Amino acid sequence: MTSASKIFLITGVSSGLGRAFATAALEAGHTVVGTVRKNTDAKAFTALHPERAHARLLDVTDDAAVLAVVGEVEQSVGPIDVLVANAGYGLEGTFEETPLADVRAQFDVNVFGAAATVQAVLPFMRTRRRGHILAVTSMGGLASFPGVSAYCGSKYALEGILEAVGKEVAGFGIHVTAIEPGSFRTDWAGRSMVRTPRSIPDYDELFEPIRAARQTASGNQPGNPAKAAAALLRILNEPQPPAHLVLGSDALRLVRAGREAVETDLRTWEDLTLSTDHTPDDAP
Repeated sequence: MTSASKIFLITGVSSGLGRAFATAALEAGHTVVGTVRKNTDAKAFTALHPERAHARLLDVTDDAAVLAVVGEVEQSVGPIDVLVANAGYGLEGTFEETPLADVRAQFDVNVFGAAATVQAVLPFMRTRRRGHILAVTSMGGLASFPGVSAYCGSKYALEGILEAVGKEVAGFGIHVTAIEPGSFRTDWAGRSMVRTPRSIPDYDELFEPIRAARQTASGNQPGNPAKAAAALLRILNEPQPPAHLVLGSDALRLVRAGREAVETDLRTWEDLTLSTDHTPDDAP
């Protein structure tokens, strides 16, 4: 892939990081097909550029619709060079208080919606032997936090898929990058956040300060969406782009702390870990 104009497919461009990614790509001279859920959002997105901004209505949880949109874009707009699977949302609540139906809905969008989109573009990119697949996970996909267990679980799942897919398609000239943002000044913690009602007082001491702090911080997060978009564009022309792109100082700090906690467990329990291997003295 060169610095020449590319065709992007970005899911969830009505607001937030998706909108920032799309805007930056358009300003850089690329063509962007952006997916939205509402006609009003489609009109607003198309208005960003009369020729290079193309909106498509799409529910990423509809597998058949995802396949149809990707096929139609390949035919009517052109070959998709870059996929940014961005559509997703946050679900806040302690795990015990969160209905399983809400957990499944979280995975439907954040995991299976992204997986469907990735799977839909792969045959085209594989045939052309080029392409870059990016998906927005979260710092919560590499380090988990109380109060967003279902969200972190969905992002951990997506991380695992992306890392394995990247190894599967590397020989076809396709790059795969998981984007792990920290807290950015978007609506994620505001109107885009689904909040589970409280029902168990035992969690009050732990969770109430977390919920209050998140609501207070909304709109004052350290991350700048425009700079996240610039970082995304930066790696597209790298011959060896990262498999993981952590964005934001808070994400770097918290992901490192999470990784160090895992490393501590590995060191502390190494003898017990190694004790489970089969040895010559074991019974058959």
